[in-house]
Amino acid sequence: DASVTRGSLQSNGEAVPENFRVEDFNLSTELEPGQVYVRTLYLSVDPYMRCRMNEDTGTDYLLPWQLSECVDGGGVGVVESSRHDSFSKGDTVTSFNWRWQTYDVLDGSKLQKLDPQLVNGHLSYFLGAVGMPGLTALLGIREDGHVTPGSNLTMVVSGAAGACGSFAGQIGRLEGCSRVVGICGSDQKCQVLVSELGFSGAVNYRCGDLTAALKKHCPRGVDVYFDNVGGSISDAVIAQMNQGGHVILCGQISQYNKDVPYPPPVPPETQEVLRSKNIIRERFTVLNYMDKYEAGLLQLSQWVKAGQIKVLETVANGIENMGVAFHSMMTGGNIGKQIVKISD
Repeated sequence: DASVTRGSLQSNGEAVPENFRVEDFNLSTELEPGQVYVRTLYLSVDPYMRCRMNEDTGTDYLLPWQLSECVDGGGVGVVESSRHDSFSKGDTVTSFNWRWQTYDVLDGSKLQKLDPQLVNGHLSYFLGAVGMPGLTALLGIREDGHVTPGSNLTMVVSGAAGACGSFAGQIGRLEGCSRVVGICGSDQKCQVLVSELGFSGAVNYRCGDLTAALKKHCPRGVDVYFDNVGGSISDAVIAQMNQGGHVILCGQISQYNKDVPYPPPVPPETQEVLRSKNIIRERFTVLNYMDKYEAGLLQLSQWVKAGQIKVLETVANGIENMGVAFHSMMTGGNIGKQIVKISD
């Protein structure tokens, strides 16, 4: 059996593959009552994990990964054997705290059983479109975006070619936005957003004048901003927001390698725009809406099955590539959800 442990990293700096190491170990499959033996199928790497590499994650619901201990996150696997009444051999299961191991013995109370039919058998989708990123996009737009059908709103999404952003743009359109514009880091990604995911327009923030490009794509200004990146990109979007707009503060990936509090402070001129235009900018945490998970996942499943949400994935293979996949995701190497396939 193999597991991935965390090596040292300063809070101020880029996480690289060498910050992780793979170790072989012997896992006892003798189960106590209530335990489940699982084989890992897919593991998720997500931007929030960078915060778990600091001594202080910046939030009370995320614990830091400990040095030289196996790290964890979202995972999907299959039950090999069980001494828990709710699980049987062959069941598909998931957990938010799935250790980065090829096999594991878990307390059954920490697992949720999954119905593969919800994703037409694409089990990795439970870590993306019909999982936490999809729920974050859906509930963020519904709870903090105040998007209603026919309201003729313009929404901008930063980090738009990533997991959450690629879903947020599509969901914004489905929920009633008349115009959805994505910001990403390459011309190829811009093309994918418009031609494959149905965005109204897309802007490559690395090329030319971001402010001018936003004005061109958002002639009526910006009503809703789904913020995945923070920093100067977000300052440029907020400067063009309309009176009474809403910022869905989902992530700040541009700031995660810096030793700053979360959410990071914004410059005085941005604070003044927020104040003078009465723009609501609140931190969005999907864990605050657990009572809406079941209905949300069902809605996401229906959209995916009907082809109304297109799912893009970047898949790495093998537990030995967890660190490579994490670094690639943090530096924009993925289009859609970054997944690591551990076994068939």
